[in-house]
Amino acid sequence: MAKRRPELPKPSAQVLSKANLLEQLERVDSDDDCRERVLRLETAFRRKIDSHITSLPAGDAAFKKFNTSPYVLLIHARQKNYTKISEIESDILPAKQFSSMETSAGRMVEEVVLPEYGWAVVESEMHTANSALDGKRVEPDVYKLATLKSGPRCLNDEMSENFADAIIGNFAEWSAESGLNHIDFTYGVLYGTKKLSNKKDWHILRNLKEKMPDSMTVLPDNQWHCQFQNSDVTVDVSVRIGLDWWSHLGVVAQTRSDSYRFSRMPVRLDLS
Repeated sequence: MAKRRPELPKPSAQVLSKANLLEQLERVDSDDDCRERVLRLETAFRRKIDSHITSLPAGDAAFKKFNTSPYVLLIHARQKNYTKISEIESDILPAKQFSSMETSAGRMVEEVVLPEYGWAVVESEMHTANSALDGKRVEPDVYKLATLKSGPRCLNDEMSENFADAIIGNFAEWSAESGLNHIDFTYGVLYGTKKLSNKKDWHILRNLKEKMPDSMTVLPDNQWHCQFQNSDVTVDVSVRIGLDWWSHLGVVAQTRSDSYRFSRMPVRLDLS
């Protein structure tokens, strides 16, 4: 087992308060704009989900229709002491359905939620500056970028290094694209907590520190963000998991009567 790095942050426990949740829901319900937004999200999610359900493997799907590794099937059959194909078949169907749903759920959230909060969905074309991005938002003084993962344990060491390389290799192009010299990049996770993370997401920050030691202005030691400056561009990089990500997304500046109105997602945390 690898030795724990001393600079790895120790996540604090997060406690959801039922009273605070009810208070936030009441605020949403009493605000016409918030209530209308929730209804739009509900409608969009329902349409996406209904469309996806029709594409799921049918309940009577035959074994021959599944492209499953024979070695995986061998292990599973040995574990369960199966002797018939029909026994394996009954297990594969729900597994394939869950796999299909998990694959589409993250993209579904991106397509429905990001635009509602003023972000553009990014087509992540391979071998381009967008390959590490899922969402972007231009603000007056900062270009906000995000890559989203469905859960807190989606990365391995190679992927962590690839994300660091993508940030280093593309920040100048992102700056030129937006005309801004301040980039805010978020590795966002749709659910979970930092405590549940396998910490490979934090290793994105560690890799940045090791690859750009002379450019770092804020080190990631014992924290979930860092900053570097290069070629007159300032780049903030943060790992935001679960409610941290939704809070970041939910702060939206909306011009109204020449003033800014800040709207938050209906969730608040008590940190213990």
